[in-house]
Amino acid sequence: MPLNCGIVGLPTVGKTTIFTALTRVKADISSFSTSKNPNLGIIAVPDPRLDRLSAMFKPKKTVPATVEFIDIAGLASAASKREGATNQMLTHVRDAAVIVHVIRCFENPDIPSASGKISPVDDIEILHTELALADLETIDKRAEKLQKDLKDPAKKKDAERELAAFAKIRPALQEGRPARSVVLDADEAEAVKRSFLVTMKKEMYVLNVDEEGMKKGGSHIDAAKKLAATEGTECVVICGKFEAELADLESEEEKREFLGELGLAESGLSALIHSAYRLLGLRTFFTAGEDECRAWTIRVGDKAPQAAGVIHTDFEKGFIKAEVYRCDDLFALGTEKAIREAGKLRQEGKEYVVADGDVIFFKFNV
Repeated sequence: MPLNCGIVGLPTVGKTTIFTALTRVKADISSFSTSKNPNLGIIAVPDPRLDRLSAMFKPKKTVPATVEFIDIAGLASAASKREGATNQMLTHVRDAAVIVHVIRCFENPDIPSASGKISPVDDIEILHTELALADLETIDKRAEKLQKDLKDPAKKKDAERELAAFAKIRPALQEGRPARSVVLDADEAEAVKRSFLVTMKKEMYVLNVDEEGMKKGGSHIDAAKKLAATEGTECVVICGKFEAELADLESEEEKREFLGELGLAESGLSALIHSAYRLLGLRTFFTAGEDECRAWTIRVGDKAPQAAGVIHTDFEKGFIKAEVYRCDDLFALGTEKAIREAGKLRQEGKEYVVADGDVIFFKFNV
């Protein structure tokens, strides 16, 4: 499974502008760009815990966790017909683990709307319909193969489960609703994974607003948030101009003051990155010392040997044990010596499920 986020949206919603703000890399932002090759960016995950660890250990190097974002060309209404570049767009959407759906929530006569008007709810419906149509075609083709599998005793049971899932999913897709909105039992959910349906992917909404919208909100923002709440979809509000101004500030203190003036705890981009990280099912553990403080990425539920393997495969193969403490305990007590004296340093074995925020030293033998 990929560990990346595909940024999608109708043309002119501002998704590439947001991608550029994320990466600080110049990308093609001409109107209605139909580039077949997506822009890629490896983005550092902001983490105040890593900053505090670095301030305490004063290492030679500090390395953050990262997440990959893919800026996929605007998905037009012909996408489901596999015409030209739109076929490539759907391929790139399928290659992403999480869909980051950018929605325009601002008025600007100099930037025409692809759909002819500013309506976040309509824009969401357009893109969802196109992706649903693509999935309908997928399950139709897949069902033809499964009909043949029904005649094979070795494949019959799995085929029946997948077809049962399709029977539940099809009505939703026909209505333009995503497959993930359908309740499936455990066997059906597992079976349908073999079809790689686009609308089974997790999705989040990014509401692209102007400065007025960021400060005071507005009807477009309210409408999109209301729909997101109904669906249970995560929603982040971002103002590209504000984020650019924030990024140009030199010191972290200036950035905190700038955010504080607007009553914000973090920037929209930081909120987007954190939401994407969570939706990918990722968590962070740390290694800390005088040479390096580093944030490492693991999946939810990974055990200590798997976490060790993220550092080096030899660590997993020769895993003996892990010395673990919580970063919050270090921040409270001040030193690793105090951690030990307080009995907060634990010895964990192969079955230990690593928790977000653990600081770990692995012992291994190769």
